[in-house]
Amino acid sequence: MPRVRKGAARTQARKRLLRQARGYFGSKSRHKYQAKIAVRRAGCYALRDRRALKRDMRKLWITRITAACRMRGTRYSLFINGLKLAGVNLNRKMLSQIAIDDPKLFDKLVEQATAATSAVPANS
Repeated sequence: MPRVRKGAARTQARKRLLRQARGYFGSKSRHKYQAKIAVRRAGCYALRDRRALKRDMRKLWITRITAACRMRGTRYSLFINGLKLAGVNLNRKMLSQIAIDDPKLFDKLVEQATAATSAVPANS
């Protein structure tokens, strides 16, 4: 049985790998071995940072809501708890957008949350 060499498949694989590594510095964009390592590492960072982005955005929304609550004389935790007790189902992304775009509506939400927390008797 004759020895089989990959030929076109090997060339295509190399091209695909170097295309993924396009824009990398130095030998990482030119040499197959270095490109393979760089592409794998970039993939790991990309996965990690997609997760981190979600955490960072949530932190930003909470910071915005906290600032808006403090301007209205309440705390973030009391505000969120009051909204849950009042049955208002808005996520933090929407609440931060409302705080920025529509302050009057946010004032009403704060009033609702405050009313809901004051209506519940404190556990002793």
